[in-house]
Parts: sequence; C-alpha cells; structure tokens
Amino acid sequence: METLTSAGHSLYFESNLDALKTLLESNRYSKVFVFADEHTSEICLPLFQSLLNDFSEFDLIETAAGEENKNIDFCIGIWKTLLDFEADRKSLMINLGGGVITDMGGFIASTYKRGIDFINIPTTLLSQVDASVGGKTGIDIDNVKNMVGTFTLPQMVFIETAFLKTLPPRELLSGFAEMIKHGLIYDKPYYEKLKTTNYLTPSAEDIYRSVEIKNEVVTIDPHEKNLRKILNFGHTIGHAVEGYSLANDENPLTHGEAIAIGFICEAALSIKNSTLTKEELNDISSYILSLYPKYHIKKESFDALLELMQSDKKNEDGNILFSLLETTGKCTFNCRVSTADILSSLDYYNSL
Repeated sequence: METLTSAGHSLYFESNLDALKTLLESNRYSKVFVFADEHTSEICLPLFQSLLNDFSEFDLIETAAGEENKNIDFCIGIWKTLLDFEADRKSLMINLGGGVITDMGGFIASTYKRGIDFINIPTTLLSQVDASVGGKTGIDIDNVKNMVGTFTLPQMVFIETAFLKTLPPRELLSGFAEMIKHGLIYDKPYYEKLKTTNYLTPSAEDIYRSVEIKNEVVTIDPHEKNLRKILNFGHTIGHAVEGYSLANDENPLTHGEAIAIGFICEAALSIKNSTLTKEELNDISSYILSLYPKYHIKKESFDALLELMQSDKKNEDGNILFSLLETTGKCTFNCRVSTADILSSLDYYNSL
C-alpha cells in the first residue's frame, strides 16, 4: 500500500479501503451517504461493499449519469434528498464514481449546511489521476465547465485499480489523456514512457506517478494562483470543444478526447507564444492522433468556441489566458494569445 499526503489529507493506493473501514468503525459520523450515478451503483457499488466487508450502514443517493447532469438543478435535488434523510453537519458523503460524481459530490458536500465531510473513491481512470485529487469541486453552467465550485479538500481519497476493470476502452482512453498531460507539462521521461504504454492496461506505477505529479503541483499552489495553472494545458481550447460537442453532437466527445484536441491546438500555440519547437509539435501531434479519433472542428463553430473560451474561469481582465509548453516536460502559464492565433491553431488541427 502506498500513501501520499496532500495538504492535510491522505491519498491511499491499493489499500482495500482499510483506512475507510477504520474511520467508519470509529462512529465519528451520525450518517453515511454514498453518492453515485446509476451506472456506478450497478457496476461499482458491489465491489465497494465487498471491500468494506458488506458494510451496509449507509444511504445511497443516486443521480443520472453524464456531464450534462452536472448542474445546479441536480444539486438542488440532492440537497433536498439530504434534508429528507435528515443529514446533519456530522454526516459523511462518500463520492463513488467518475469525475462528474467527485466534482459534483464534493460541491454538494462542501456547501450543504456550510460543509460536511466527504471522501472520494474514484472509479474511472480520469477521476483517479485528475478529478478526485486537489480539492477542486464544481458544476457546469450553460456548457461552461466547472463555472461554479469551491476549493475544498476531501477527508481521504482511495485509488483502487480494481475499479478500472469495469471500464470500457473509450473511458480508459479518456483518462489516459490526463496522464499524457502530466508528462507533457512536468516530466518528459514519463511522457516518453507513456508512449510505449497500452492505454487499456495502465500500470499502478504509472497511475501513481500521475497522481504524484498533480499532488506535488497542487501542494505548492492549492488555490491556483500560480504553478497549478500548468495543469490547465490543453483545457482552454479542450473545454470549449467539449462544451460545444456536448451541446451539438449526437455522440459527444469525452473529456479526454476533447482535451487531446486541446493538446495539439495549444502545442501549436506554444511555437509562436512560447518556446516549443516544430519538431516537438510534430511529435505531440503524431502521438495524439495515433491514439485519439480525429474530430472535425467546423468553421461555423469557431465563434461559439471563442465565446466559450471567453467564459473560461481562468481568464483575467477580459483576456483568454493559456498554459503553454516551453518544451516537452515543461510548461508556463498566464500566456495571452491573440484571437488570430487561436483560430490558426484550430485550422492547424483540422489540417492534420
């Protein structure tokens, strides 16, 4: 069992939920709630219960699956459910699921009666290496990602790779994008290692390295004032493409598919607006396209994408700010980029 400490709480790897068992046996909490979507409650809840030796002293709160449901209306329904179950401030919420569940569950818990404790048990690769770590909670507003939220740390995070066996290939590929990002922004040897890794079978060692990178960054800058902004590489354009796809496509892009597009576009921006080389851009573009399906960004969507980028929560003084690569494995932040360059980067992606 490996453990990382992050700003006063612990992240447990392959622990069989031992620390959670101890916590629940302490009778510290008046009520325990498990928050899950309908897929997680069917597929992952049985494994969760078996790891806890069939612990059953909890109330299940189930929500509809999907990013489109990560909004204030669903939160209101869940807050009302907590009231109906007479949840008090000594209650505990266990978020069992992917990034939508850990983001929204953390937000619900951090605001219910001004805050109750919560624990994250991420069940997807994406949530294990990204969403569940770092204390960000949030919901979407009008297809703008994570527009409302808090910085609130969970009591604990448990990463159990056994849950990954429940995932379809597309979900594993989505989470793998965040692992690639960690290498691109922080650790070139790790990036090179991932290029030889099968995304269907990421090792516990690689997952640990991704979490270690994110944990190191957020421990230095927990409230995203400086260094933590490098974790946004690929996400300014990627989130806009994801939001547009969610609103307009019959089969919307996953988060990982969208930010993979963002990697290529923002790597292209890094040549003119930072110090990335053309050779590095070619390498990144080739590798990403070898993994992720090509998506055509329609010309008629460019204005809508710019509008979504203008709403990005990282912007300052009306300027769209980017985190860009200085070189493979090193990233800078707060880069102002012209509208012409942004549009050019979209054209570059389409040209590949």
